[in-house]
Amino acid sequence: MKTILAPVDFSEASMNSLSFAAELSKRASARLIIANILKKADAEEETKEKLKSIEVDLKKSFDSDLNCESSLAHGDLIGTLTKIITIQQPDLIVMGTKGASGLKRVLIGSNTVNVIAKTKAPVLVIPEVARFENFLNKEKNRIILATDLDLLENKEDINILKEIALLINEPKLRVLSVRKKNTKLTKSKRLERDLLLSFFNPEIESERVTVFSNNVIGGINFYLSEKNDTGLVSMIARDSGFLIQRHFTREMASHTHLPLLVMHDAKV
Repeated sequence: MKTILAPVDFSEASMNSLSFAAELSKRASARLIIANILKKADAEEETKEKLKSIEVDLKKSFDSDLNCESSLAHGDLIGTLTKIITIQQPDLIVMGTKGASGLKRVLIGSNTVNVIAKTKAPVLVIPEVARFENFLNKEKNRIILATDLDLLENKEDINILKEIALLINEPKLRVLSVRKKNTKLTKSKRLERDLLLSFFNPEIESERVTVFSNNVIGGINFYLSEKNDTGLVSMIARDSGFLIQRHFTREMASHTHLPLLVMHDAKV
């Protein structure tokens, strides 16, 4: 990763997600761009001072060599953020949610979920209850890649997942598929699963996992409830497909209590 974009609105959720973004930037030696998008009525000078103060505090907290900068823009969130993405070409967007500690659906229609829906860049969703200290220690080193095992047209986002995984201590990746009982994988899906596993091996310990359920999110959440060492969930958003479609990914992002990496099977 070369560039990480962290939109902030100075809420507790966005400042918490900024801690994740800064830690990832430091470990990956990536450039961190802190972006605030102003509404017309907002005070520009005051916002600039806040952003500059955040930069100073981050460099004190993480590393004086942390490569971070702030950006101030005007306009609506999605349209302006899309322009920033086009110009800056971030490898990853890190955004916070005012998430629940359980499985409540609390943020359908939120800014973060709208960004997932309307942009193609990978988005790391950080619930307010998540802490980067847990995300980066070996007690929370299991990474779940939830996938429908359909052939991926865009492999670039999978590279981002691998890069993030390699920043975690002793990562363990599980390729998780949910399917109905008494069904079998097609030859093409088995092949895709094998390709995914081989992509992460041997650098990252990787295994396949199958959950039988008629409900995708229910199956994923059942597996997560059994695994207390999970530190990151990743999903692939598709515009079409049978299991992990875009609306499933948005639903998961709206109530997860774990960091969630949303990738897209389409190029930006």
